[in-house]
Amino acid sequence: MELQPDDLEFVISKNTGRHYATVRKCFMSSTFSESICKMMIGKSMPGSISKVACEPYSFVIEETGEEITRQHRYEYVPVESQNTEQVVMGGEEVLEFS
Repeated sequence: MELQPDDLEFVISKNTGRHYATVRKCFMSSTFSESICKMMIGKSMPGSISKVACEPYSFVIEETGEEITRQHRYEYVPVESQNTEQVVMGGEEVLEFS
């Protein structure tokens, strides 16, 4: 499953120094059948997508052919797993299935 929030995030490209808009997204394993996955499209659930450090890896951006290296990945964090500060400070997002 692919999860993503409704809100945009603006970041600065390390290569060009210019701003661009993006949406954090992550992929999550599930035991859902294809029909249930199709039914979940557009539904929402509480939680957030958090940036998590990992071993460096490289990949090519298909649209530009640019190879970049990252040292993070994104993971879904359910509300129950978030600490109190994240919930109080607005760290809770509503994520949509796509």
